[in-house]
Amino acid sequence: GVHRQILLASLGWFVGYQLVKRAEYVHAKVDREMFEYMRHHPVDFHAAAGKKRIGELLDDFHPIR
Repeated sequence: GVHRQILLASLGWFVGYQLVKRAEYVHAKVDREMFEYMRHHPVDFHAAAGKKRIGELLDDFHPIR
């Protein structure tokens, strides 16, 4: 009946909440480790010399007709 639907909906919400919280924790942990590595090895992560604009990346448009 309705009580089962309410129970399963609340159970689904709880499980989804826990999964999202765990995923955010894992991503934050990976980001922390990556930024710490980048801080200790700045030579490996130098800034790009000449950044290209989007117009320079795309080919010129030539209409067919």
